[in-house]
Amino acid sequence: MNKLLHLLFILICFSFKAVSQQDAASLKNIRTIVFWNVDKLYDTNNDPNTFDDEYLPSGKNQWTDERYKKKISDISATISSVILDDLPVLIGLAEVENQKVLDDLVTSQKLKIGKYGSVHFDEKDNDGLEVALLYKKDEVEILASKTVPVTTTFDIKASFKDILYVKCRLKEDNIYHLFIIHWPSRTMDDQDELKRISAAIALRKEVDNILNTDNKARIIIMGDFNDEPTNKSLLQMMNATNKRKNINYRDLFNMMYDTHNLSDNGTYSENRKVFMFDQIIVSPELFNKVSGYFLSFVDGKIFTGVETKTNDSVPVIRYPEPTYNGSKYLGGTSSHFPVLINLNKPVR
Repeated sequence: MNKLLHLLFILICFSFKAVSQQDAASLKNIRTIVFWNVDKLYDTNNDPNTFDDEYLPSGKNQWTDERYKKKISDISATISSVILDDLPVLIGLAEVENQKVLDDLVTSQKLKIGKYGSVHFDEKDNDGLEVALLYKKDEVEILASKTVPVTTTFDIKASFKDILYVKCRLKEDNIYHLFIIHWPSRTMDDQDELKRISAAIALRKEVDNILNTDNKARIIIMGDFNDEPTNKSLLQMMNATNKRKNINYRDLFNMMYDTHNLSDNGTYSENRKVFMFDQIIVSPELFNKVSGYFLSFVDGKIFTGVETKTNDSVPVIRYPEPTYNGSKYLGGTSSHFPVLINLNKPVR
C-alpha cells in the first residue's frame, strides 16, 4: 500500500512538473505587439524645419535635458512592463520627433536588451512629429518600407501625417504587412471628420491592394485614429468590425471594438469622458491557427499599468497624466494608454 501511495505521489509530482513546463513553454511562444502614442516626444535640439521652439531648454515649456531623459526613461519602463520577463517584438509609436529620440529609446536601460532597430521617415510637417516602428532585430526581418501619403479634394491645404507601411517576416513565422498611423485630431474644425475619412480611404486602398494579390495576407494596422471603433471612418470606410462568423478575407477585425463598445473602456480621457482612440486592427488570416502564430478574438488589450483599488477593493483605472498641461510641466509620460495584441503559437 505504501509503495502504491509513493508511486501515486511521484506520478502526481511528474504531472505538475509537466504542466509547469508546458505553461513555461507556452509563455515563450507568445509574441506581443504594442502601439503607443507617446505624446510629443521631442529632443532638446532646435530643428529649423519644424515648429519645435516650445520644446527647447529656452522655450516656453522649458524642455530641458533632465525632463527629456526622464520621459525617455518613463516610456522605456512602461514598455518593459507590458510583458513579464520579456519585451514586445514590435512597437508602433506616434508623436516622435526624429531618429535621435528613437535611438535614445532603444539604447535606454530598460529596452537595450531587446536589441531594437527602427523604421522611420522624416516628414517635417508643421509639428515635426511622426510615427515609427521599433522591432527586435533578432526576431524580425524588414523586407520593405515606405510612406503612404494622404490627400483630400476638399482642402488642398490640409496637413496629414503619412501612413508608415512596413513589410516584415517574423522569425519562424510568416510575412506581415504593418501600417502605423496617426489620423487628424479632433478640433473645432467642422471638416475634421472628413479629414479622417480621407485618411481611411487612403489606408483602405493600400489594404485592398495587398489583399488583391494575396487574400491570406497578414495585415496589422495600429495607431491613434482620433476616432472610435463605431465612428464612420473605421466602421464604414475601413470595414473594421467585431464580426466573428462568416468573416470574409476583405473584412477587418478591430481588436479594441468590444472593449470600447461593450466594456466602455478607452485609452484617452478628457473632461471626464473616455475615448478609444488607440486601436489595433487585423486581417482575418491572423485568426488562422494552423499557419504560424495566431490571435484569438479577445487578444486585444489596453495596458493600464498598475490599477489602484477603492476601499471596497474595486479596481479603479487612473488615466495617464500628460507631460504638460498647456505650458505647465506635470511630469507624466503620455496622455494615452498603450494598446497591445498577443500572437500565440501552440506548443507541439
